[in-house]
Amino acid sequence: MPDSDSIHASNPSRRRFLETVGKMSFFAGFAGIFASTMRFLLPNVLYEPPTIFTLGRVDDFPPDSVTFLEDDRLFVFRRPEGFYAISSVCTHLGCNVRWNGDRGGFDCPCHGSTFDQNGQNIGGPAPRPLKWYELTLAGGQQLKVNTLKRVSKDFRLSA
Repeated sequence: MPDSDSIHASNPSRRRFLETVGKMSFFAGFAGIFASTMRFLLPNVLYEPPTIFTLGRVDDFPPDSVTFLEDDRLFVFRRPEGFYAISSVCTHLGCNVRWNGDRGGFDCPCHGSTFDQNGQNIGGPAPRPLKWYELTLAGGQQLKVNTLKRVSKDFRLSA
């Protein structure tokens, strides 16, 4: 049986170890709370593309043409009755549709959806027509689009 002197001699080092671990745990928890509080004070910024942007000058779009703007995922039509913009994003799974000039409509290469010249879905799995966006003139001859503002299929911008 161990004597009482040997028991008391081993306790201080064990006690010191547990005190050190306890202090480290306390400070680590405090540091976590402090870091969370500081992170809360910084704003969360979400960088998204602008919803209103310039497409170009009116003269950049030839008369009676269909122009595909790949970066903007947009078709710009210039017809005798005016300008209009139709989204190139298929309403099925978000692929870029292609303009089929022979048929006068849009075809989706991913799953075979077809749309007429106004973007109305006529075949395939696409559940809705393509979106039409509002166009405006800025600074006289700059064509701008607002992708948050949808317009009807009767919309034409005279320029």
